[in-house]
Amino acid sequence: MLSQEKIDRINTLANKKKTKGLTKQEENEQQELRQEYLHAFRSSFKNQLHSMKVVDPEGQDVTPEKLKEEQENQKKH
Repeated sequence: MLSQEKIDRINTLANKKKTKGLTKQEENEQQELRQEYLHAFRSSFKNQLHSMKVVDPEGQDVTPEKLKEEQENQKKH
């Protein structure tokens, strides 16, 4: 995940954009930080999905086949 320092910087830039506006350099920095944040978030979410197993009330594994295939592909890499 992103460091707290980078998250704080994202929030600082967002607040400044609402109040004063950003310079071109700050806008570029904000975009780069947002992209880095989204990449980290998506990566974390995919890892959670790859470790998920769906079980019905009777205890039967009902994990979708597509997810099972993805999990198998992850094990191979």
